[in-house]
Amino acid sequence: MKTNNQFESKYSREIHSFLENALYEDFGAEDHTSKSYFNNKSHNSFKLITKSNCIISGIRLSEILISKFRSNLYIKNFYQDGDHVKKGKTIMEIRGPSYAILSIERLMLNIMQRMSGISTLTSNLSKLISHTKCKILDTRKTTPGFRYPEKWAVLIGGGLNHRMGLFDAILIKDNHIDSSETIEKAILSVKAYIKKNNFKIPVYIEVRNKEELNEALKHTWIDRIILDNMSIHDTRESVLYANGSFLIESSGNITKKNIKDYAETGVDFVSMGSITYSASIIDMSLVKI
Repeated sequence: MKTNNQFESKYSREIHSFLENALYEDFGAEDHTSKSYFNNKSHNSFKLITKSNCIISGIRLSEILISKFRSNLYIKNFYQDGDHVKKGKTIMEIRGPSYAILSIERLMLNIMQRMSGISTLTSNLSKLISHTKCKILDTRKTTPGFRYPEKWAVLIGGGLNHRMGLFDAILIKDNHIDSSETIEKAILSVKAYIKKNNFKIPVYIEVRNKEELNEALKHTWIDRIILDNMSIHDTRESVLYANGSFLIESSGNITKKNIKDYAETGVDFVSMGSITYSASIIDMSLVKI
């Protein structure tokens, strides 16, 4: 899957760090329960089953977990990330030492359940606006420590990633503007900062009304204008007024009920924090074969 390859390649260090930290958080120095029952000579086979229909996600991350930290296990996948899987289907089988399997069981389930929930929600929302050019973006409203898997799941579900953090794009928000007294001062401050440091970094700006939009439109070097908490009517008017001169994103209070209306205004993107912080997990079980 192309999405998997690109994300894994770009964030390989961060993915490894996530897995290492998450495994230590759960496993610590030893899984005493499994250690008291099993030794490395005790082998078993388990299968991972989904308990509801979903867009499956986290398969590749589980493969990395096993290859990096439990290489004595063998995994057989029946699906790929992004596939639609029906309730009751076996997603994968894992064979090897029982102790090793059970030591990563909870982490694998946490990854697969959380990521599949996000991918499923993203996919469902994307279908609602598939007749438009608009794409769904995630935000920084992610679970601390779980950002990379959650944003990976958005991609698998058919959405796109906004900036990963504060470090890879500049976003001039309302608080920056208000702290600078005027939107013009905020924009010029960012421009001077970029020039002084010779940065090659995307710059986005939030605007709340037509006056702020007018000012932003004067600065053609800005990469994207974000219409912040605008009504559907004002969003449509702003898109017409910008007349294709900028990429336009709509943000704030976009839901399943109104996403179609916002997408049909002509915006290029809608950003939704809810696809990461409000997605329900997909219930799964790892059972002995």
